[in-house]
Amino acid sequence: MLCDLLEISLKDNRFAEEKYKLNGAITASEVRLIDQDGHLIGVVSKQEALKMAAEMDLDLVEIAPQNTPPVCKIINYGKLKYELQKKKSEAKKKQKIIEMKEMKFTPTIAFHDYQVKFNNICRFLREGNKVKVTLRLRGREISHQDIGVRVLNRLVDDLKDIAKCEGTPHLEGKQLMLILLPLTIK
Repeated sequence: MLCDLLEISLKDNRFAEEKYKLNGAITASEVRLIDQDGHLIGVVSKQEALKMAAEMDLDLVEIAPQNTPPVCKIINYGKLKYELQKKKSEAKKKQKIIEMKEMKFTPTIAFHDYQVKFNNICRFLREGNKVKVTLRLRGREISHQDIGVRVLNRLVDDLKDIAKCEGTPHLEGKQLMLILLPLTIK
């Protein structure tokens, strides 16, 4: 019987690098034991707890190592890992990842092109994404940055109901940059 317990504990040492210590990897000589139904059994020796777990064909898992004596529970470790993975994936589904979208303009943009880009920016902002607006200046346009700034200021004024501007338009190389943040994130 003891040989079987040692063999089980040696097999289960592959989980020793994980968050929970399992069966033979538990180092304490005495443990506070909880059965599979959640009822407190009390303080027992590690060997007795391992024996009880083996009789039930379950694992002994150390769930609170910081306590004195450490708290161990008799549970199916595979099921515990599955439930933890399920909780982790549920939490991951619920989190909202904010992306940075980019929209490029030129100082001499036509009215219809401006409207199409404006509508796309509105859609991005309603989805909860940040929008980076770049206005490319080519050739002699670099000496007339005020025209580009007017286009970006017009955009900010048009979007004042759904977005706020992070800073003012600033020049980076040959591009005027502006970052828009959504007012409400869904």
